[in-house]
This record gives sequence, C-alpha cells and structure tokens, in this order.
Amino acid sequence: MPRQRRERPSLADAEGIMAVMKIPGHDHQKPREVTLEEVRAVLGDCHLCALGQTRTNLVFGVGNPHARVMFIGEGPGRNEDLQGEPFVGAAGQRLNSLLALAGLRREDIYIANVIKCRPPSNRNPQPDEIAACSPFLREQIRSIWPDVIVCLGNFATQFVLRTEQGVTKLRGQLYQTGHFVVCPTFHPAATIYHQDWLPLLESDMRMVGAWLAANPPKEA
Repeated sequence: MPRQRRERPSLADAEGIMAVMKIPGHDHQKPREVTLEEVRAVLGDCHLCALGQTRTNLVFGVGNPHARVMFIGEGPGRNEDLQGEPFVGAAGQRLNSLLALAGLRREDIYIANVIKCRPPSNRNPQPDEIAACSPFLREQIRSIWPDVIVCLGNFATQFVLRTEQGVTKLRGQLYQTGHFVVCPTFHPAATIYHQDWLPLLESDMRMVGAWLAANPPKEA
C-alpha cells in the first residue's frame, strides 16, 4: 500500500475550504457545481499578466471533466502554445506511454498547467504570472474535484503542496491535502534529458495506480 502522510494544506485552508473565484450565476459554489466551460468563459482572452502579450494561444486544459485523476504541469511549451492544448509535444507522448502504468488512459484524466500561457523561450514562470493564473487553476480543480492530483515537476508540486522543497525530495510517496491525494513526481519532459529519472517516474505512476485500485470510486 502506498505510504501517505499529511502535508500542509495549500488549495484549501485549515478547515478544508478552497478560495473561491466569483463565477457568474453562482454564489459560494460547491465542488463540481461550476462547469469547466464556465471557468473558461471567465478566463476569456486573459491579459492579467504580461504573458498575454507574447502567447500564440491560451492553453486552458483538456480531458475528462469527471476525472478521478488530474495532472498538473508547469506551463505550455512551443507545441502547446501553437495548438492550444497541453502535453501535445514530446512530453505529452511520454506521458501517454506512462499512463498505462497507473491503469489509466488519456481519456480518463484531465490535464492542466500552473500557468496557461507559454513564457518566452520556455523560461520558468514568474511569481506574478503564477498568482494571476492560480484562481483559474483552483476553479478547474474544484470543477473536476479529482481524488488524485499528480504534480508534474517543481512548480506544480510547490503550488499544490505549498512548499519550497523540490520534487526530488518529495516524490516517492503520496500526500493528503484536504480532499485530495497528491503525488509529486518528475515532469515527463525532464526524463527525456535525465533518463535516470524515468524509472522513478514510472514507480510513481505505479504508486498512483495502486492507490486507485485500493480505493475504488464511491457510489454516487
């Protein structure tokens, strides 16, 4: 059975309440009350940070709106910026090949990023860019309300677990933060350049699969 321990809450406060964005037609919305389409409509043609001036396409997210597992990456790369969809380049191909280790298919999951616009030259996201995007990511999470969040890389891990530690120290176990079980692991793109990390990412995917098998979905 995968080892779990509690980490400091980040998406929710100490009482388990997530910060709420105002969505037209809703007041203090509950999990799964607001659709992803409504969140996307509020995001619109976002220019809340400077990345809105340099992007080709805004990359909102894609996948199953009722997914048990949500994957969160860092931000769009060149291919994602051109196509407006996350994980369509080499990292996406690698992720697709890894999903089976957790008993998952691409159509089973939802994928989003910490930021929704590609930073110039694929530089790291800046704090103000993350701050501008984070309310929309929180609403995506609230809309889907997954059982498991897989954090791909440092930025997703540090955002979700509210920590300054890197993924190399945190990976290898699951963390309970409010409703969510969180799996920090390497970004698939990192394993293309660091082949020795690939077996560790594969191990983490198997760990997620073991948790899903041991915790079947509850009847509605």
